[in-house]
Amino acid sequence: MDALTLISQDHSNLWRLATTIDQVASEIEHGAAVEQAFFASVFDYIEQFVDRSHHPKEDDYLFRLLRLRNPDAAAVLDSLQTEHRDGPAKLSTLRLRVAEAARGQFTVGLLAEALRDYTVGLKAHIRTEEKSVLPLARSSFLDADWAEINHAFLDNKDPLFGDKANAEFRQLYHRIASLAPESIGLGASSVGDLQASAAPAQGEVILRVQGMESCYGRIKALKGISLEVRRGETVALVGANGAGKTTFLRTLSGVQPMSAGRIHLDGQDISKLRSDLRMRCGICQSPEGRQVFGPLSIEDNLKLGAYTQPRHQTEGDMEKIFTMFPILKEKRALPAGTLSGGQQQMLAIGRALMGRPKLLLLDEPSMGLAPLLVEEVFNVIKTLKAQGMTILLVEQNAFAALAIADRGYVLETGTVTLTGTGQELISNEQVRAAYLGM
Repeated sequence: MDALTLISQDHSNLWRLATTIDQVASEIEHGAAVEQAFFASVFDYIEQFVDRSHHPKEDDYLFRLLRLRNPDAAAVLDSLQTEHRDGPAKLSTLRLRVAEAARGQFTVGLLAEALRDYTVGLKAHIRTEEKSVLPLARSSFLDADWAEINHAFLDNKDPLFGDKANAEFRQLYHRIASLAPESIGLGASSVGDLQASAAPAQGEVILRVQGMESCYGRIKALKGISLEVRRGETVALVGANGAGKTTFLRTLSGVQPMSAGRIHLDGQDISKLRSDLRMRCGICQSPEGRQVFGPLSIEDNLKLGAYTQPRHQTEGDMEKIFTMFPILKEKRALPAGTLSGGQQQMLAIGRALMGRPKLLLLDEPSMGLAPLLVEEVFNVIKTLKAQGMTILLVEQNAFAALAIADRGYVLETGTVTLTGTGQELISNEQVRAAYLGM
């Protein structure tokens, strides 16, 4: 993945944030309270990520190199850099307006208008960079330019965009998703913690699948799939609808019968074990569509996830889930069926984590979620990955899945047709055309 692709990812994230601000502005116009904590989280993220990291990186590398290679770009770059410089002042004014509106000193109508003016400018800025600047850079940069900009943006120890900074940005974004109104976020009154612990190094193969086949009646859905996952890896399964991705996960967890093949988990042959015994061995799944137990409380849903674990550790593990997703603690006694889709997705992930998985299966975790929560799901996955969790991910957003995956497999009609690192598959023209819309 090159630096310009990373910039485009940032743009997509910021566009989601702008859309979220627009939605909250509309809710305020219709009588919703002005939640200062939510707006503070949004402005803190923009200040830290956009004004102090994203824009300086663009100025110092992308814009500087483009000025050298393409003098015709000067006019648009001058305009964009002026907007970069003016950004902090505009944000400061918006903070003031929110505080005044919360005290009744600024009308909610004018606040909504100010918020929309800000997002109009943010979206126009993103659109200009995507449609003008990035294409010019791709056509103008020399090999030496690519080497310089990619080294800067892909440096894991870089103080602006390295691993430590990204963990801090994930936490800032987690605050937004937690505090955002339930219609677009998690609707919590407190903020959880997504900070990652030290991750163990990737190691030996923990999952080996050989020649897996599975049928629905006479239809063979899986046709001899073989793959492996190493301890601490995140592996993505990519493919069109009906390719067999969910069937593979269901067969792996024992819910769907396997008609041929072998499955070894952590050196043990689990091919003939029932699904509950496979869970005891360490395979825990967050299924497609969440599938929480609606009439049961959130707390009971989490306890069901831990039914194979010693009772004395349940409360401590539950507190870890509550630390990550405080909305679940706030609503712990309510039926799970009363939760929003985003809240249910966090519950489904939390329930799987309660089983202390050796291998976590995530099936379409971002499906059907509001744009703000789509990014939050991937933040959660990145955090689990940073903690050393071994993850097998099926996700409709193929680009996002491959971007965080160590390796990936492409499935077509029940067969593995391509495999490679996540970055290799993103760069593969066949994959880009078929699954990434590029």
